[in-house]
Amino acid sequence: MTNYQDPTGCHKLPLDAHVLSNNTDGPVVIYGDPLCLTPGLTVQPGYGSHVAPGSGSFSA
Repeated sequence: MTNYQDPTGCHKLPLDAHVLSNNTDGPVVIYGDPLCLTPGLTVQPGYGSHVAPGSGSFSA
């Protein structure tokens, strides 16, 4: 498991990622590409989402 302390900007997801849990106080957006360029899925604080293994990114 990888934890990000107060993430800002775009972050590539780890290769073995399969779930993203949003433990921040703001929304996190999950993208299908590694550069946060495609349309994304917003995950509200306190919720999570499955992510595609081997690719993708998130921004907060």
